[in-house]
Amino acid sequence: MVTEQQQQTTDEEEYQWPAAMRFDVGPPYKTHHFYKHFRASSSSSNPNNFLKGIKWSPDGSCFLTSSDDNTLSLFTLPDYENPTDEKTCPSAANEDSFPASLAITEGEAIYDYCWYPYMSASDPVSCVFATSTRDHPIHLWDTTTGQLRCTYRAYDNMDEITAAFSIGFNPTGTKIFAGYNKSIRIFDIHRPGRDFEQRSTIQGNKEGQSGIISSIAFSPSHTGMLATGSYSQTTAIHREDNMELLYVLHGQEGGVTQVQFSKDGNYLYTGGRKDPYILCWDIRNTVEIVYKLYRSTETTNQRIQFDIEPYGRHLGTGGQDGLVHIYDLQTGQWVSSFQAASDTVSGFSFHPFLPMATTASGHRRFVPLEESDEDLDLSLRDDENCASVWSFPVYSAEDYAANTDPVDLNGQSDQANLLQDP
Repeated sequence: MVTEQQQQTTDEEEYQWPAAMRFDVGPPYKTHHFYKHFRASSSSSNPNNFLKGIKWSPDGSCFLTSSDDNTLSLFTLPDYENPTDEKTCPSAANEDSFPASLAITEGEAIYDYCWYPYMSASDPVSCVFATSTRDHPIHLWDTTTGQLRCTYRAYDNMDEITAAFSIGFNPTGTKIFAGYNKSIRIFDIHRPGRDFEQRSTIQGNKEGQSGIISSIAFSPSHTGMLATGSYSQTTAIHREDNMELLYVLHGQEGGVTQVQFSKDGNYLYTGGRKDPYILCWDIRNTVEIVYKLYRSTETTNQRIQFDIEPYGRHLGTGGQDGLVHIYDLQTGQWVSSFQAASDTVSGFSFHPFLPMATTASGHRRFVPLEESDEDLDLSLRDDENCASVWSFPVYSAEDYAANTDPVDLNGQSDQANLLQDP
């Protein structure tokens, strides 16, 4: 049971979630289905060309996916081609499938990618995102032209380029923080090249955070805190200005693959590889885990992405069973789930201000010796290796405020499902 003091609070005025567009607790319905096996972006038909993640742009006009053939694909919602009111939920189009508006191919496997935090489609100069690729420097790409803007290069002791395993823009958008083995390198976005500041995550007494820094997240509450996840199964919280180590959190069963702060910055959520639980930490009292949120990830090595909706009340996460689970973050209760794909849902991202979300699905398929790639490729369904857009039910602020004891799809109280595996 979560105590009253531990319950997460959100500031409605600060996040400005539209009053008429708040999430219902019921399952969503699909509005657009961007299914594509990405055969057009590779030299040969490949049934294993699955998606590895998905992220909305900060202005909500498009979303970006990464696929196993080292390609990043940009999808623009049809209604955003001629935008009118940005707070109007896009209506369903006659077509159900849309091609990517932009495809960028990297030379090697893509480790991580992130949007410039102040990206806006109305300002082409801001329409960029950064990528980190194996054996390559950090690239900054232009989404309007598909051209490479600039690179940020880090070198090892042998003066060879070393790739970042995770990247993230700081809240002001002036620096790129990049995770490496036992260290963080900080690049000034206005100074491309090999100039960077390096900070070790291991202190002089050998204490701190060891291993590869696999994920980076900044506190949205402007407290100047930075969270880093490591494949050593630890999560660390630092000060952004000088990378001073504040806490090291232990409890993840697998290597940490994602860290994300709550909207008020008081809580931190962490997820790991082959770990069936997302852990909730109160960074004001890190002695114990607040609660655990279940997801199906026990036997997959894939990164399974989760996200928190803009109002800060709910968290959604994918899983290897094709389901998306929605949790109430104030109580840790399971709210509902829906079938997003027939294979692994590795990516999940809420729209930055509309009651919508995107999912990315797919996993590696092993072809029997007696079967050809073409035979397996033909067996793929439309809801496999695909990206989908979902729209959630909405209702007024008055109804939302009155909904203090939601029930799940079976008519049972959420209280009965507290901390239970759905």
